[in-house]
Amino acid sequence: MSSTTVIKTFAETDIVDTLIIGSGAGGAPLAAELARNGKSVVVLEAGPAFPATGHTPDEVAARELYWLHERLSAGTNPQAFGGNNSGTGLGGSMLHYGAFMPRMDARDFHLHTETGKGVDWPFGLDELLPYIERVESFIGVSGPAHYPWDPERRYAYAPPPANSAALKMREGCDALGLRHADGPAALITRDIEQPHFGTRHACANCGACHQGCRNGAKSGTDNTWLPMAVAYGAELRPGCFAHTIERDSSGRVTGVVYRQNGVEHRQKCTSLVLAAGAVETPRLLLTNGLANSSGQVGQNYMTHVSTQVWGEFDEDIRPNRGYPSLTITEDMMRPKDADFVGGYLVQSLGMMPATWGQNLARSTTTRGPAFARALAGYNRSAGMGINGECLPRPENRVTLSDEKDAFGIPKPLIEHSYGPNEWAMHHHAARLLTQMWEAVGAKDIRVIDRAAHMIGTCRMGTDADSNVVNPVGRSFDIDNLWISDHSIFPSAAAANPALAIMALSLRTAEAMLKA
Repeated sequence: MSSTTVIKTFAETDIVDTLIIGSGAGGAPLAAELARNGKSVVVLEAGPAFPATGHTPDEVAARELYWLHERLSAGTNPQAFGGNNSGTGLGGSMLHYGAFMPRMDARDFHLHTETGKGVDWPFGLDELLPYIERVESFIGVSGPAHYPWDPERRYAYAPPPANSAALKMREGCDALGLRHADGPAALITRDIEQPHFGTRHACANCGACHQGCRNGAKSGTDNTWLPMAVAYGAELRPGCFAHTIERDSSGRVTGVVYRQNGVEHRQKCTSLVLAAGAVETPRLLLTNGLANSSGQVGQNYMTHVSTQVWGEFDEDIRPNRGYPSLTITEDMMRPKDADFVGGYLVQSLGMMPATWGQNLARSTTTRGPAFARALAGYNRSAGMGINGECLPRPENRVTLSDEKDAFGIPKPLIEHSYGPNEWAMHHHAARLLTQMWEAVGAKDIRVIDRAAHMIGTCRMGTDADSNVVNPVGRSFDIDNLWISDHSIFPSAAAANPALAIMALSLRTAEAMLKA
């Protein structure tokens, strides 16, 4: 994004129609849609504006894209934060996400009705589908001509070439009689002119998706929604850490205090949208003591069960080459032999070497020469991973710790523990993926227990006593406060969350325009 997109256009004394905290999947589509309809919009982003030309495949240097403010992690499965779940900068986590973009399964909207476990969404896939299709059309999503689990689905772009890991997974699926396809990926495979942005070049299949995309092939908010928002008059302010929400005597939001370059600023607004994610959004509300008459702010924290299984082969795989996660199977969305509710999808995994080594180190206590030999097998390794349902549990939550950060704000404490359902899903997936790799001759097979993404904490619903916002993201307690991010998800579902977040963002924008 060029530097012209961050020029200030509103004075702090101006009362803007909408102030949005966060510029990722939840904030950016909403900013674009409100600005397109004539609303004055300011977006506050805690991170900087990163030029695409500065992105590098260097994994260490690319850590600048991660949210590195300290978070405290607890529970029996304490979660690692950074590249697998949070980002910073204009574009948010979509600067470094893997661009894997499956749709939610229709059954996942009604898990409680189906199983008696978990929580239903207040609407079904039919309600969200038009917004999903709008997102896919605007940002650019590639996929197969025929999608086995949804034959009516169509993608505008052909998939990129499959890398060796994707081809190996297809062999494993065939060996066990599982269907497979090119997975939906938020990238373009031919050059296009993106409205309000300019030329986006086709995917070069470099494999460095998690380190930022230099040529604009990966569909983020930095090359789609944010340029559109600016074209219609929205202002993007990077480097702005919001910490205080101000209200009038009636309790309505009047503005936000934020810190930029060590200086405190205030922006007045008619409405406020929190789009800071499932940790920072509840942290803001808890710090300010807002919108919590239900007692549910910070509660119901969920992740995705993201078990990985890696195998080593006789031939070179070169897992850093090509789009990392092209092959998918959704045959495990409701396994017949499941001893758990919900389901999971499976994707192929390529990975850059440092990230692979870190995951390997976390998965074993082996060290010394044996561990060195394992690391030496990188070029011959391929992986598969799952995205699985996680049930909300009282033990999993975001609260404020006693420790303060550099801004003097309490650090968030995230408690995360698998329950029986998550462990059953992990073991089921570990067995299946191990069988798939064994069937195609893999050796030295390793199972990595991990969780990814951050979901829940400010869930939506129809009942103000047990939910934070209504089904369009409006606070039950404060009528000019809205939330537009994955904190409002009632359940985790099994799909990577970015697509649903963007679809919900458009839906919330529509509701705000009617309010």
